[in-house]
Amino acid sequence: MDKSKNAQVASLKISRDVIATIARVAATETPGVAGLSEPKKIGGLLSKGPIKPIEINLVDDFAEIGICLDLEFGAKIPEVCAAVQSAIKDDVQTMAGIGVSRVNVTVQGIEISKAE
Repeated sequence: MDKSKNAQVASLKISRDVIATIARVAATETPGVAGLSEPKKIGGLLSKGPIKPIEINLVDDFAEIGICLDLEFGAKIPEVCAAVQSAIKDDVQTMAGIGVSRVNVTVQGIEISKAE
Protein backbone atom coordinates (compact mmCIF):
# COMPACT_ATOMS: atom_id res chain seq x y z
CA MET A 1 0.00 0.00 0.00
CA ASP A 2 1.27 3.50 -0.85
CA LYS A 3 1.84 5.44 2.37
CA SER A 4 1.63 8.82 0.63
CA LYS A 5 -2.06 8.27 -0.08
CA ASN A 6 -2.76 7.65 3.60
CA ALA A 7 -0.72 10.58 4.91
CA GLN A 8 -2.76 13.39 6.38
CA VAL A 9 -2.11 16.90 5.26
CA ALA A 10 -1.34 19.10 8.25
CA SER A 11 -2.03 22.79 8.40
CA LEU A 12 -0.51 25.56 10.45
CA LYS A 13 -2.21 28.80 11.40
CA ILE A 14 -0.35 31.61 13.08
CA SER A 15 -2.32 34.16 15.04
CA ARG A 16 -2.17 37.85 14.16
CA ASP A 17 -1.17 38.38 17.80
CA VAL A 18 1.93 36.25 17.29
CA ILE A 19 2.89 38.25 14.21
CA ALA A 20 2.27 41.48 16.14
CA THR A 21 4.51 40.28 18.98
CA ILE A 22 7.32 39.47 16.55
CA ALA A 23 6.91 42.91 14.96
CA ARG A 24 6.87 44.65 18.37
CA VAL A 25 10.08 43.00 19.53
CA ALA A 26 11.83 43.65 16.19
CA ALA A 27 10.84 47.32 16.28
CA THR A 28 11.66 48.02 19.91
CA GLU A 29 15.09 46.39 19.58
CA THR A 30 15.98 48.76 16.73
CA PRO A 31 18.33 51.58 17.83
CA GLY A 32 16.55 54.94 17.86
CA VAL A 33 13.11 53.52 18.74
CA ALA A 34 11.77 54.72 22.10
CA GLY A 35 8.70 52.47 22.02
CA LEU A 36 5.29 51.83 20.54
CA SER A 37 2.79 54.67 20.35
CA GLU A 38 -0.98 54.66 20.41
CA PRO A 39 -2.26 55.86 17.04
CA LYS A 40 -4.06 59.18 17.04
CA LYS A 41 -7.75 58.92 16.22
CA ILE A 42 -8.90 61.17 13.44
CA GLY A 43 -12.62 61.79 13.60
CA GLY A 44 -13.29 59.34 16.43
CA LEU A 45 -16.58 58.27 14.87
CA LEU A 46 -14.81 56.58 11.96
CA SER A 47 -13.06 53.92 14.01
CA LYS A 48 -14.82 50.56 14.41
CA GLY A 49 -13.10 49.67 17.67
CA PRO A 50 -9.96 50.19 19.67
CA ILE A 51 -6.98 51.18 17.59
CA LYS A 52 -3.79 49.27 18.31
CA PRO A 53 -0.18 50.37 17.77
CA ILE A 54 0.32 47.37 15.48
CA GLU A 55 -2.15 46.31 12.81
CA ILE A 56 -1.80 43.07 10.86
CA ASN A 57 -3.71 42.38 7.65
CA LEU A 58 -3.33 39.06 5.86
CA VAL A 59 -3.87 39.35 2.11
CA ASP A 60 -3.26 36.42 -0.23
CA ASP A 61 -0.96 34.63 2.26
CA PHE A 62 1.13 37.76 2.78
CA ALA A 63 1.14 40.04 5.80
CA GLU A 64 0.75 43.79 5.61
CA ILE A 65 1.98 45.31 8.86
CA GLY A 66 1.36 48.80 10.19
CA ILE A 67 3.15 50.04 13.30
CA CYS A 68 3.10 53.35 15.21
CA LEU A 69 6.26 54.36 17.04
CA ASP A 70 7.86 57.02 19.16
CA LEU A 71 11.51 57.65 18.33
CA GLU A 72 14.32 58.92 20.52
CA PHE A 73 15.26 62.58 20.20
CA GLY A 74 18.15 62.96 17.75
CA ALA A 75 17.36 59.78 15.81
CA LYS A 76 17.56 60.06 12.03
CA ILE A 77 13.94 59.31 11.22
CA PRO A 78 14.31 57.91 7.66
CA GLU A 79 17.19 55.64 8.70
CA VAL A 80 15.44 54.34 11.82
CA CYS A 81 12.20 53.70 9.90
CA ALA A 82 14.06 51.79 7.16
CA ALA A 83 15.82 49.70 9.83
CA VAL A 84 12.47 48.97 11.54
CA GLN A 85 10.89 47.93 8.24
CA SER A 86 13.78 45.60 7.46
CA ALA A 87 13.89 44.09 10.97
CA ILE A 88 10.14 43.42 11.05
CA LYS A 89 10.08 41.92 7.57
CA ASP A 90 13.10 39.68 8.22
CA ASP A 91 11.93 38.50 11.65
CA VAL A 92 8.33 37.74 10.62
CA GLN A 93 9.43 35.90 7.49
CA THR A 94 12.09 33.92 9.40
CA MET A 95 10.12 33.09 12.57
CA ALA A 96 6.59 32.71 11.20
CA GLY A 97 7.33 31.68 7.62
CA ILE A 98 4.83 34.23 6.36
CA GLY A 99 5.76 36.56 3.52
CA VAL A 100 5.57 40.26 4.30
CA SER A 101 4.45 42.45 1.42
CA ARG A 102 4.54 45.78 3.25
CA VAL A 103 5.59 47.37 6.54
CA ASN A 104 4.13 50.84 7.12
CA VAL A 105 5.82 52.82 9.89
CA THR A 106 4.13 55.88 11.39
CA VAL A 107 6.20 58.07 13.68
CA GLN A 108 3.75 59.48 16.25
CA GLY A 109 6.22 61.34 18.43
CA ILE A 110 9.72 62.01 19.66
CA GLU A 111 10.76 61.11 23.21
CA ILE A 112 13.18 63.46 24.92
CA SER A 113 15.38 61.87 27.56
CA LYS A 114 15.18 63.54 30.97
CA ALA A 115 18.40 61.92 32.22
CA GLU A 116 20.51 64.96 31.36
